[in-house]
Amino acid sequence: VSNFKDSNELKALASKIIMALGKPWVISTHEFYISTSIGIAIFPEHGKTYNILLKNADTAMHNAKSKGKSCYEVFDFRMHKNILEYIDMEKSIRYAIKNQEFILYYQPQIDLKSGKVIGLEALIRWIHPKKGMIPPNKFIPIAEKTGLIREIGKWVIYEACRQNKEWIEKGYKPIKISINLSAIQLKQKNLIDDIKNIIEETGVDSNYIEFEITENAAIEDLEKTIGILKELKQMNFRIALDDFGTGYSSLNYLKMLPIDYIKLDKFFISNVTIDSKEQAITKFLIKLAKEMAIKIIAEGIETNDQYDYLKKHDCDIGQGYLFGRPISANEIEEILKKTK
Repeated sequence: VSNFKDSNELKALASKIIMALGKPWVISTHEFYISTSIGIAIFPEHGKTYNILLKNADTAMHNAKSKGKSCYEVFDFRMHKNILEYIDMEKSIRYAIKNQEFILYYQPQIDLKSGKVIGLEALIRWIHPKKGMIPPNKFIPIAEKTGLIREIGKWVIYEACRQNKEWIEKGYKPIKISINLSAIQLKQKNLIDDIKNIIEETGVDSNYIEFEITENAAIEDLEKTIGILKELKQMNFRIALDDFGTGYSSLNYLKMLPIDYIKLDKFFISNVTIDSKEQAITKFLIKLAKEMAIKIIAEGIETNDQYDYLKKHDCDIGQGYLFGRPISANEIEEILKKTK
């Protein structure tokens, strides 16, 4: 595009192209839709040669695609920095898998009536040799985009099962460990076979293992998810629906999915003692779960008032900083010694 006044003119043109290509294409009575992602590079500030301009426009286009497609982006030199950081992180994750830099932390789950620890949620942590502890929100999204989450997820299942079996062999009272399954793991063809092999190898009792899936992950391919969960149930695993109320919530899913637990998101719990709407939703879900023989786990409990309120309204299980932050296996073992 030549002889344009400013970047706003280019943005307007990009919007027109997206709208034009977004109209349905009818082929043999079938309608097809095309999504369009556009990257814009401007001479001379974004490059003085054709190749550099094209490369930078391509970078901007991929940035547009990452934001959901059907949009445009004007090149910014910070995009190069982001790409380099992304590439470096992907490489570091591969090294972390190879060099066993991941560990599991465990957060206690409490029976709200007795106050006793009845479960643990396994949460992955990355101890980088130079950068120290890297939180999951920094590397899990990249692991999911690159597919590395499959290998990481398999390791998490194995390590949680191995650790649980070790604690039982030491004579500690058997305790349930919950493990998160991502949407990408649910799409794996060999997920069930991998889990069967891990159970056989570690010798853990599947009654003491629970798998958590989010609402959004469950409905990406609902029919397949239901099939996988039914197989897991037949193997005596427990199933929890995580982050309930934050995704595409539908009470219909509670009927369709073979689940044992609903995990109420901390979004509800944080204001449950002061917000009448969140109180009403929480009480309704607890009552509904009781009638469907599903147990409720409340996440993000941080105050005694929240604890007292949920206990008063018959919530089954609590998890949150009030009871303990995620801690190492050695620290958890000290807790288990007291529950013998």
